[in-house]
Amino acid sequence: MADGIQLIVGLGNPDAEHLSTRHNAGFWLVDALAAEQGLRFKHEAKFHGEVCKLTVGGQICWLLKPFTYMNRSGQSAGAIATFYKIPPGQILVVHDELDLPPGTVRLKRGGGHGGHNGLKSLISSLGSNDFLRLRLGIGHPGERDAVVHFVLHAPSRDEREKIEGRFPEILLAMPSIIAGDHDKVMNRLHSQNV
Repeated sequence: MADGIQLIVGLGNPDAEHLSTRHNAGFWLVDALAAEQGLRFKHEAKFHGEVCKLTVGGQICWLLKPFTYMNRSGQSAGAIATFYKIPPGQILVVHDELDLPPGTVRLKRGGGHGGHNGLKSLISSLGSNDFLRLRLGIGHPGERDAVVHFVLHAPSRDEREKIEGRFPEILLAMPSIIAGDHDKVMNRLHSQNV
């Protein structure tokens, strides 16, 4: 299908000290998706990250966790997209979103990077912003100067529960997202937001 998703990129930072930080919400979701399907990520040096292959409704979809650190996520996503000839329009990027409160989820296509270094790197490497984004709200510290500290620290238990509390319905919607039925999914996910 022309609008189908062939690659899902979860954004995050690879080291142990980063795993529970807000900036790793994208990793959390792709890990949950792989676990639900009984899949394990495998390190692939040529893709600068960990990958696994998901098959949904007969359609193959790659899951990727870039291990290049957030600021160079595009190096990893660009490598796998080039190798498998996946156009930007068939890529879903899952990332943390400062402008949405914890527990809020938005699905959208295109747009700018909004200061998100992972998105900035992807747009640069892919040469396009025409990819689908699944934005996981993490909240905002209230002050611009506090953003870096905020995203690189763990959310409170309540915030994390709100973020991960949306994962079951996102996973339920994933076959429709992969199949390209984005409008229906947007309506469903957005109507459930906190």
